[in-house]
Order: sequence, then structure tokens, then C-alpha cells
Amino acid sequence: MAKSLAKEFTKGIIKENPVLCLVLGTCPTLAVSTAAVNAIGMGIAATLVLVCSNAVISLLRKVIPDKVRIPAYITIIAGFVTIVQMLVKAYAPDIDKALGIYLPLIVVNCIILGRAEMFASKNNVLPSILDGLGMGVGFTAALLLMGCIREFFGAGSLFGIPITSGFMAPIIIFILPPGGFFVFGMLIALASKLANKEQPVESTGCASCPMAASCSKISEKEGAAK
Repeated sequence: MAKSLAKEFTKGIIKENPVLCLVLGTCPTLAVSTAAVNAIGMGIAATLVLVCSNAVISLLRKVIPDKVRIPAYITIIAGFVTIVQMLVKAYAPDIDKALGIYLPLIVVNCIILGRAEMFASKNNVLPSILDGLGMGVGFTAALLLMGCIREFFGAGSLFGIPITSGFMAPIIIFILPPGGFFVFGMLIALASKLANKEQPVESTGCASCPMAASCSKISEKEGAAK
């Protein structure tokens, strides 16, 4: 049981990272990852909505009629997004200003709606909470990594603290859209490499080889069998 719950949490960090492996939530990822602080703000906000919406949808999964499940999920998600947005406006106005329209657009973030449809609506509350938390951590980690790289090379700073002002001029393209796509692509390649290392290669023998019919080894085996 504990191993299964741990798997639900950890799968979203690397193996099924919503940004780098499933390629979901690309729009806010590219838009807000120009600075590390913005990335953390968006990641925490999305994680809170993921965990809360997954928990409520899991609790109500047997009550919500199948025909209206998507509108019901969006309504639940929108309620939590509104709460998070009000909290951010009250206690972190700078983050609210930096994130702009992308904070309320968490409502239509395909990561959150996707986890509601694919997992929370089919599983109990605790696994759904851990699934949302794991996906949120993976989303935040991807955003933070992109934000640190783009801010370091594009602005010569990290979390607003100058780092490279003495020895390297900022490479402005990193905080522009082309730089975002470049960093995004490199991180997707890295995540794919790490995910493939965790999966052992299965040996299918000669059956899947397109040249099996003309292979000399198979002919020798058939001859020996006769």
C-alpha cells in the first residue's frame, strides 16, 4: 500500500512529468518562466489547485453524472482558482502582477483537467491527493528549472540577485520566446533520456525483425530442427 502511494506521488516528477514528458501546460510554462520567482509562484498556485480539485472530484466521483462531468470538473477547479487568486492578490501582489492573466487561466490548464478526468474521477481520495501533489511538484520543478536557466543567461541574475554582472553580459534571447522554446526543447530531451533509463529494454528476439525471413541464423536453426 505504502509503495503504491509512493509511486503515485513520484511518477509526476520525472517519469510522467506533466511538462517535460506529457508536454501539457506549455503556454504558462513558456510565458512565466522568464524569472525563477514567477515560476515558483505559478507552480505553487497550480499545485494547490491540483491537490484541492483532485480531492473534491475524487470525493464526488460517484455523485457527478457522467454526462456533465467536464462542466462539473471545470466549476470545481474554477472555485479553487478563484480562492488561490484572491490569496495571491492579498499576500503576494508582486507575483499576481507578474503572472497576470496566466493565474486565472489555471482554470483551463490541461494538466489539472487531465488529472481530474484520468485519475481523480477513478480513484480514492488519498491516491488522488498524492497524484495531484506529485504532478504539482513536477510542474513546479520544470518551471523552476526553466526559470533559473532563462533568468541566469537572459538577465544575469537568479531570484533577482545579480550573478554574472562582473564577467558575462546577459544573453537577451533567453528571456524572449525563441530562448524559451530552445530551453524547453533541451529539457524535454533531457527528461526523455532520464525516463528511458528507468525502463529496461525488453528483448523480443528475432520475431520483430523485418529481415527475419531471410536471416541466416533462423535458417540454421530451422535446418538443425529438421
